[in-house]
Amino acid sequence: MSEAFLSIQQLSKSYPGSTSAGVFEIDLQINKGAFVAIVGESGSGKSTLLKLIYGLLSPDIGKVDFKGSRVFGPQEKLIPGHECMKLIAQDFNLNTYAKVYDNIAAMLSNTDLDAKKQKTLETMEFLRIDHLADRRAADLSGGEQQRVAIARALVTEPEVLLLDEPFSQVDVMMRKQLRADLKRLCTHLGITMILVSHDPFDGLSLADQLILIRQGRILQQGHPKEIIKQPVNAYVASLLGEANIIPPAQAESWLGLNLKPDECLAVYPYEIAITDAGIPAVVRRVRYQLNIDELDVKVGDHSLTLNTPTGQFKTGDEIWLQFNNYRVVTK
Repeated sequence: MSEAFLSIQQLSKSYPGSTSAGVFEIDLQINKGAFVAIVGESGSGKSTLLKLIYGLLSPDIGKVDFKGSRVFGPQEKLIPGHECMKLIAQDFNLNTYAKVYDNIAAMLSNTDLDAKKQKTLETMEFLRIDHLADRRAADLSGGEQQRVAIARALVTEPEVLLLDEPFSQVDVMMRKQLRADLKRLCTHLGITMILVSHDPFDGLSLADQLILIRQGRILQQGHPKEIIKQPVNAYVASLLGEANIIPPAQAESWLGLNLKPDECLAVYPYEIAITDAGIPAVVRRVRYQLNIDELDVKVGDHSLTLNTPTGQFKTGDEIWLQFNNYRVVTK
C-alpha cells in the first residue's frame, strides 16, 4: 500500500489562556495534485492548521507526514517551514521597494544567471504579470501584489502551495481571475493547493476536497457537491448554501413530517417553487440580483428565502410555496 502524499493524524494545537482557540484532533488525507479548501468563520482555526501543515507551528499532539516523512515544527527544526512547500501569508512578505522582477528572481540562486532569468520571466508570464516587471511592489494593487507573492512561491517549483486567505485583498473582478489562475496552476503544474478562506464560495468554486472547520474541529469534509447534497448539520447547510432551516413543528405542519427533537430541515432557496396552490406566504422583501430576485417571505411566524426570475413579484404579494427538495439534518 502506497503512503499518503500528505497525512495529518490526530493533530491538536491550543494556545495558552484559551480553551477553544486552536485545532483539535484533526485527521486528514490529501492526495498529490489535489485542490483543497479549508473553510470556516474567523477564529475557527484555519490559519493555525495551515501553519501546522507547513511546519511553522509545532503541534501539542499528533503529527503531519509529507510523503512518509515527518514535518517538523520550530521546536525540532532551526529554520521552520518544509522545503517542498511554500506558504503565502496575508501580508505577502514582499520587498515593497524592489521591482517585481527582483522580488521573484531573488528566490533563485545565482549559480546559472541565464537559467535564473528565463525561469523568472516564464513564471511572470504564466501568472500574467510580465508587464509589471519594472514596477515596484509598493506601487501595485493588492491583487497584483498577491500574484507577485504567488510567483515568488512558484518560481522555486514547490510541491505544495499553501495560501492564507488569498482573496482577502482582491476586488471582485480580480478575485474571479485569480480563482481561475489558481485552478490552472493546480491542473497544469500538478501542484497540491491548500487554501484557507472564510468565504464558502471559494471552496465551492475551486476545491475538489472541501474541509469545513468550526471551533478548531472538522465538521465535514469531502467533495463540495456531496457536502451541498447532504450537509451534516444545519450550520453546514447555512454556511454553504444559505439554506432555510425549518424546525420540527413547521416540518410537521407544512409537510406532514415527524422529525426528532434534534433534527430540522435544510432547504436551499433554489429548491422552493412558487405554485398555484400550496403553503401560503407573503412577500416581505425583494432583492434584485442580476438574473434572479431573492425573496424574503413570511409563512405564519416563520421566514423563508427563495429565488425567482427577476421582476415577477413585489413586496406584499400573496403567493403559495412548494418544496421541490429538502434534507433532514441535525441542529
